[in-house]
Amino acid sequence: MFSTKSSIRRLFSALAVTGCLLTGVAATSWAQTNSGLTLFSGVQRENQLNYYLDFGGRPDQFDRYRLRIPAKKMELGVSQFAISYPDYYNGKFDLNKIEVRVKGDAVPLSNVEWDQENHVVQIELEEPISAGNKVELVFSNVKNPRFGGIYYFNCQILTPGDVPLPRYLGTWILSIGQG
Repeated sequence: MFSTKSSIRRLFSALAVTGCLLTGVAATSWAQTNSGLTLFSGVQRENQLNYYLDFGGRPDQFDRYRLRIPAKKMELGVSQFAISYPDYYNGKFDLNKIEVRVKGDAVPLSNVEWDQENHVVQIELEEPISAGNKVELVFSNVKNPRFGGIYYFNCQILTPGDVPLPRYLGTWILSIGQG
């Protein structure tokens, strides 16, 4: 015959083990979709931008990239974003599913171009975004590269009324299939 104390101990032990397992699974899936901590990247910490992959960044699967720019990096107004990526990134972008969001609201775009030869996506805005705003570039319906890897996406901007020279804003270090 089992004692009540023994049953309660077993119950608490089972709950503790289950909790640890669930926490480990949740932490693993969270780590696969966020920018996380990068120790040795070649990009200075103040130039590393955060991102989020809605569907886990699995190779050869569709995903949504949320490329974030904090308000403190938006020191100047922006009329155009140019997102360059490495030549070994062989994912596919859906130009009809690219959005720019300011404080969570989508802003109208005048043109989105994907120059595959030069590995850059250019996003022109109908109205410039003023300085000091938190911005999120949302690339939906992206086909991730067939094989996983680390991909550096660089963000450059053009400012309204300025000499049309791109200014470096930061880098997203995307991790696909590294979980």
